[in-house]
Amino acid sequence: MQHLPTDNALSQPQAPFATAMSQHADIETTVRGLGYDLVEVERAPGGLLRVTIDHPATGGTERFIQVDDCEKVTRQLQHVLEVDGVAYERLEVSSPGLDRPLRTAADFARFAGHEVEIGLKLPFKGRKRVRGELLAHGEGWRLVLAPTAAKAAAKKHAASRSAQARAAAAGPQPLATPEAEEVKVLDFSLDEVREARLVPVIDFKGRRFAPQGAAAHEARAQDETDGGRIQ
Repeated sequence: MQHLPTDNALSQPQAPFATAMSQHADIETTVRGLGYDLVEVERAPGGLLRVTIDHPATGGTERFIQVDDCEKVTRQLQHVLEVDGVAYERLEVSSPGLDRPLRTAADFARFAGHEVEIGLKLPFKGRKRVRGELLAHGEGWRLVLAPTAAKAAAKKHAASRSAQARAAAAGPQPLATPEAEEVKVLDFSLDEVREARLVPVIDFKGRRFAPQGAAAHEARAQDETDGGRIQ
């Protein structure tokens, strides 16, 4: 994950605090004005204000947030936050990382077809966390559930040659009843979701494969910061 922490250079008394909603709106307006999407804004201990950004959806190959992108947004946000009198000790602008959070309907639409992990407000079949392929479904969403580790192991074992030979020797087996089948899909609305994130997938085709220059960009980020301040 690319990130660029900076110290707040403000030493004078702050203007009255803006509301959390107006702060978020000002940050989002600034980020979008620079050509990026705002993924989330977090307040962390120690006065850390963390802003996560991403490139907008293009309908083609996904692009990674780089150090230069973080620098551009950081400098502009420092000015905006100073004008608004927003109190913070450090500002960190970062990329969403491999497990990008999904917050809005636009996020869900953008990553339809990807594997995601969803935390539900209420349990489904005794589980509050489910994982599977995300699909649009009517006015809501559908998750084609991934098998649990136990189910996957059992299926793999059943497909083995030795298991098939033993099954053939044992003769015909009774068909599994619908009740014995694990539920394959979950239909839900965003109101039922507590949190959702992409499941990290590292391959040569998907958006989440880290480019070879990622390590170099990380090193550059360290070189361009001194005590948390941009040089």
